[in-house]
Amino acid sequence: MTSQFTPAKPTGTLKSAIVIVAALALGSVPLAANAQDASSSAQPAAAAPAAPAAPAAPAVPAQPKPTDVVATVGGETITEADLAYAAEDIGQDLQQVPQDQIRAVLLAQMIDLKLMAEAGRTAGVTDTDDYKSRLTYLTDRALRRAYTNQAVGSTITMDDIKAAYDKQVAAMPDQEEVEARHILVSTEDDAKAIKAQLDGGADFATLAKEKSIEPGAKDSGGELSYFTQDKMVKPFADAAFAMKVGEVSQPVQTQFGWHIIKVEDRRKAAKPTLESLTQQIGQSLYVARYRALFDKLRTATTIDIPDADLKAQVNAQLAPAPQQ
Repeated sequence: MTSQFTPAKPTGTLKSAIVIVAALALGSVPLAANAQDASSSAQPAAAAPAAPAAPAAPAVPAQPKPTDVVATVGGETITEADLAYAAEDIGQDLQQVPQDQIRAVLLAQMIDLKLMAEAGRTAGVTDTDDYKSRLTYLTDRALRRAYTNQAVGSTITMDDIKAAYDKQVAAMPDQEEVEARHILVSTEDDAKAIKAQLDGGADFATLAKEKSIEPGAKDSGGELSYFTQDKMVKPFADAAFAMKVGEVSQPVQTQFGWHIIKVEDRRKAAKPTLESLTQQIGQSLYVARYRALFDKLRTATTIDIPDADLKAQVNAQLAPAPQQ
């Protein structure tokens, strides 16, 4: 089920900056975990046969520490913290990387960084104006990330997320969902012929396997998962939600062709779980708290932009988003 929650929406470049920082800072949000206590049992009597040993609980892999060394390059170490910083730099591009390759991509990035940085030092780049100018910017960026991680990211707890979840889910309207089958054909005449066969007692799933042009219908018999009304094209959804369980529709036209629909079940739709929304709500809280901190700092500081047109454009970029 698609979430109905939407995070706060700061505008322009400030929005982009907040979301990028939030994505990694939320790694510090504590997640609930169940601790397992080992229980001891009494020794069996000497005359009794020994009971078979209970299977050992699966070992929980130790979480890496920021200081753990992942590799060395020319004697210089690369740590888990370095990989996290590389992830910040790569940002949303990491979404395109398969999950099982992310660490390799980050480590390759760090190896490239170490090799080129050492070559730059050897070439005397640290004495150039270009390097010194870049260093000021990069120092400010590092300070922003470390400070917002401390002042914003570390303040978001699971209690905060649970409270926001409870409030938002309580405000969501109840929805009904339908389970149905359908047979899709190209023409209205074909659909009418199929409806006549069904009225004469033909089995719906069997006809779907034989007649439907929907890909996969030969295996599924036209079966659809439960869906809410907003998940289907309007003519299909309107017909399905107007029917009773067991009822078969008249031909229904959509942009895909002509459908015959049979409603199998109706029920109240389940609302999203806390687990499924933890990351999204956490990011929403981060964005709101970052925005509040930024606005507080901005209003307490004099910012001078001599160019009037540029000033107006920047103010538009930094202005809070309108309340939804």
